[in-house]
Amino acid sequence: MTVPGTEAQARSEALRPHAEHAFAGELKALAAADDRPRPERWQLSPWAVATYLLGGTLPDGTVITPKYVGPRRIVEVAVTTLATDRALLLLGVPGTAKTWVSEHLAAAVSGDSTLLVQGTAGTPEEAIRYGWDYARLLAHGPSREALVPGPVMRAMAQGMTARVEELTRIPADVQDTLITILSEKTLPIPELGEEVQAVRGFNLIATANDRDRGVNDLSSALRRRFNTVVLPLPATPEDEVDIVSRRVDQIGRSLDLPSVPDGTDEIRRVVTVFRELRDGVTTDGRTKLKSPSGTLSTAEAISVVTGGLALAAHFGDGVLRAGDVAAGILGAVVRDPAADRLVWQEYLETVVRERDGWKDFYRACREASA
Repeated sequence: MTVPGTEAQARSEALRPHAEHAFAGELKALAAADDRPRPERWQLSPWAVATYLLGGTLPDGTVITPKYVGPRRIVEVAVTTLATDRALLLLGVPGTAKTWVSEHLAAAVSGDSTLLVQGTAGTPEEAIRYGWDYARLLAHGPSREALVPGPVMRAMAQGMTARVEELTRIPADVQDTLITILSEKTLPIPELGEEVQAVRGFNLIATANDRDRGVNDLSSALRRRFNTVVLPLPATPEDEVDIVSRRVDQIGRSLDLPSVPDGTDEIRRVVTVFRELRDGVTTDGRTKLKSPSGTLSTAEAISVVTGGLALAAHFGDGVLRAGDVAAGILGAVVRDPAADRLVWQEYLETVVRERDGWKDFYRACREASA
């Protein structure tokens, strides 16, 4: 438990602060400059929420950093959905920033992104609805005092935004617990003969993908309760390089990694490799390629570059080089040792080896693959 006087210190020392803490200054500046109508219990207007995600400069000169790089209309539709009584489903392949966007939307709308249900194959119905303090339940029977509200129930009672991550990983019968919540805006408590009614401001953001193993398709009844927004992969290499560069810089600062000189060239090479193998064709469109079994998402590119940054800072000369990212790329590409290794070796020999200015990268990847 955090001692009240040390709460701010605890937040500053957190390995990964919640969005509302990490970007508290930007949210405060937006709230001060925001003179547009706000839906009930929203911390910001829809315009300000969109500005928080997409970035911009306020009249007082405050720079709002972009949290999402992509089509503006996608963010506008997502924000507008939350301003209605319809829940939002962020759909996309792994690594398209679904969780990132979900967290920042909740932080901007409700000032709290922590009302979260993490979906797994073992997520029980109680995680979405409520549980019980069994000591009180056994001693006094069912009562409000013995009831332990879940994140969704708390969001309903307080008029806030709840989040359900990886909805399609949750068993289908548990998923359908949300149907009554989303359609009737009530959560029955049959043990007490009561119900919790959602107050104005309540809404729910869910994320899902249909690429990973262990996916449980949503029932048509549940899917109808959501407005689905598909988050695409970055449209251009430049967009993806920008996303990776921004996130690596943020992560590096949060981990107190020593700064290194500009590593854009290596970031661009990592992004190029990932995009070509992901798309099954080289950037110039001349050579068709086999794709590995993994997704090679932008999130994985960020992880590879962050690992390379740490290697360069702690065990290199402080400059991000091909050798610092080679092992990370190998680990991201070769998930199936038998099939993926052949795909990787063929790519190295037919594409990387012949590419101008990539000799150092080819040697580093060959050494990592040995």
